[in-house]
Amino acid sequence: MYGKTFDEVLASILVCIFYPEITISLTAQTKENAADLLKDKYEEIMRFYPMLQNEIAKASFAKGDATIKFVNGATLDNLANAQSSKGQRRKRMNIEESALIDDATFQDALKPIVEVPRVCVGKYSITDPEELNQQINFFTTAGFKGSDEYERSVRMCKDMINLKGTLVLGSSWWLPCYYGRGSTKSQIFQKKQEMSSVAFAQNYESKWVGSSDGALVDVNKLLNCRTLTSPAVNYNKYEEENYIGVDVARSQKTNNNQSSIVVGRVIRNRESNRIKSIEIPNIISVANTLNFTAQACLVKKTKIDFNAKMVIVDGNGLGAGLIDELLKDAYDPVTGDYLGCWNTVNTSNEPEIKEAESCLFDMKAQGNQSKVITDFIDIVDSGRLRLLAKKSDSDFTAKDRSDPTLHILPYVQTDLLFEEIANLKIRYMNNNSLSIERVVKKMDKDRFSALSYLIYYIVEFCSYTKKQVEVPKHTLSLARRPSIASIYR
Repeated sequence: MYGKTFDEVLASILVCIFYPEITISLTAQTKENAADLLKDKYEEIMRFYPMLQNEIAKASFAKGDATIKFVNGATLDNLANAQSSKGQRRKRMNIEESALIDDATFQDALKPIVEVPRVCVGKYSITDPEELNQQINFFTTAGFKGSDEYERSVRMCKDMINLKGTLVLGSSWWLPCYYGRGSTKSQIFQKKQEMSSVAFAQNYESKWVGSSDGALVDVNKLLNCRTLTSPAVNYNKYEEENYIGVDVARSQKTNNNQSSIVVGRVIRNRESNRIKSIEIPNIISVANTLNFTAQACLVKKTKIDFNAKMVIVDGNGLGAGLIDELLKDAYDPVTGDYLGCWNTVNTSNEPEIKEAESCLFDMKAQGNQSKVITDFIDIVDSGRLRLLAKKSDSDFTAKDRSDPTLHILPYVQTDLLFEEIANLKIRYMNNNSLSIERVVKKMDKDRFSALSYLIYYIVEFCSYTKKQVEVPKHTLSLARRPSIASIYR
């Protein structure tokens, strides 16, 4: 089955054959990604249509660079959807996955690339008025409402209706399925049961999802937060300032909400000690069939892996059961290692052991809902939230696939988190408080909840850290380390 990228590269090759000296670029999120796409599709096209080799003078592919030169002087190469492409000049351009570009970058760096039209080869060397000069083609999977690409698609549809020279084409999975291409109808319906509703709507139904009015945060600003390049399974370094947020769910129904563990790392300004950014290097989903004892063991192991300073758990409703288990002694059921006993820093609950570690914050989300929402919006709007960058399936190497827990799952979980956030709307209550509601009701928000609790705690209690009081060396062995509760009171 031919995909849109295959057709995109094939059309570019044909244009290069028919228009001597033309220069065309395929752009993607990174220059390396664009080079890989161009190389893969070029080799695939040449296998299907070997006669096109007669038109190729030279094809060279290196890391980050792909150039196809034709015998008539035309050139097809790659660029990035970024400021690094600013100043380049091409006659036409094809933008791959344009939903990932913000409009400011497009207007400033990409749109001027096709400013100069192609002139005809020959005695007069004039611009052909009937040639599609300065053409920019956008190719993308449907994204989120409210994004720059969504607004551009709407404008282009209106311009197409008003005969202003634009053309918008798209289709759902029904079209190829009708012609017997790709998966059968029953196979696609099975995928619909297995995939998230947002992912299926975007990738198979070509639907733009989310909220365009009253959205929790600006989707474009949320996209700009996806700048973190590498995930982490553990830090386990004393100098790292890590925190963990947990949203609790427990049900025997596999289609119900899942508990989520979000790991956050605080980066501070060295001079002022203020929070510079909050990085989210990993998100872990907890099987919803696990009992609270097993969930508590997993939470404690995660804290040890990341040497987290505090674990923030939603203590409302079902969360109270997990809080009770975290206040008990725990041992790893596989290795038998001691996982510790915790104490809360903000409640009078008594732990099983008197000297338990004070590292548990019992989050009462319902009473702090407005503050939780405003703190989350502020972190996103200010650009201080850093999420893992978007990666497609082709971006993962064989080495990545050999250890998916470390190299792939964190990106998948971040994609699911993004979908949850984009599915939320702000709701204003009668008492001037804030709440949120889901656009698609059957879609969960557990990852968002865990992240918002984490951000709330960091913003409210960790924005400024007091300098530690120096303890005389001769009293060091007798001195007790102050509890987290006393520091944040």
